[in-house]
Amino acid sequence: MQLVLASSNQGKLREIKAMLEPAGIKVKSAAEMGFTREIPETGDTFEANAKLKAQTVCQALGRPALADDSGLAVDALGGRPGVFSARYAGEGASDAQRSAKLLGELQGVAGPERGAAFVCVMVCCRPDGRFLVSRGELHGRIADAPAGHNGFGYDPVFYLPERGLTVAQISAEEKNAISHRGRALRDIAAQLPDFLQD
Repeated sequence: MQLVLASSNQGKLREIKAMLEPAGIKVKSAAEMGFTREIPETGDTFEANAKLKAQTVCQALGRPALADDSGLAVDALGGRPGVFSARYAGEGASDAQRSAKLLGELQGVAGPERGAAFVCVMVCCRPDGRFLVSRGELHGRIADAPAGHNGFGYDPVFYLPERGLTVAQISAEEKNAISHRGRALRDIAAQLPDFLQD
């Protein structure tokens, strides 16, 4: 079975391949299959954006496509940056710039009020138009300063109180076991073989 991942993010591709390939599902990026168009994320929810990306790539390539939309929802910011997580500090900003903007906005907010969740909604679309949807969340807090060099995105500022570490300070295996994407992926992976075959 083969799936096209509707993302050019190499971090996501590595994580998804590591989790799906042992189940016999080969994963290729859309770019590897010749799809290089940028898909505007115009949805106002993670699910709407994931569906849009999966459907666009599925229709263009005529193959089942998997997409996710994920981001960070911070309690003290009313759920922001949310669907704008990747564009939070402007187009083309680096992970470090996005984290710096976030930390700036939370200046003066005390530890217990820095609650946050990484949210991932994953959608698989078949050429016949059917969708499979799963959601995963990882709850924690926003750290006072970045720490760690593993992972990507907001991982260095996402603190896990029960471990006393940020997501960027744990191994890739530990992250896959607990992450929002890992949870959404395990949920969808359990359903994909039937979904892709019938």
